[in-house]
Amino acid sequence: MGERLKVFALVAILGFFAGIIAQITADYIIPAIMAILPQLVQIKFLVSGFAGACLTLVLVSAWAYITGSSER
Repeated sequence: MGERLKVFALVAILGFFAGIIAQITADYIIPAIMAILPQLVQIKFLVSGFAGACLTLVLVSAWAYITGSSER
């Protein structure tokens, strides 16, 4: 059980840093890109792909937590 908590803590820390990077991106990088290439940022499949990646990570984490280890 301790190893699983370490993995979840690591994922939480990585998620925290990903959130910081996402905020910096939203505040500085996306406005700069929109000024340079306005059509690129408005493509819906980029937003859908990002949302799908986040949802998949949540679902896989939940599945791994629910199923547990096969070495019992």
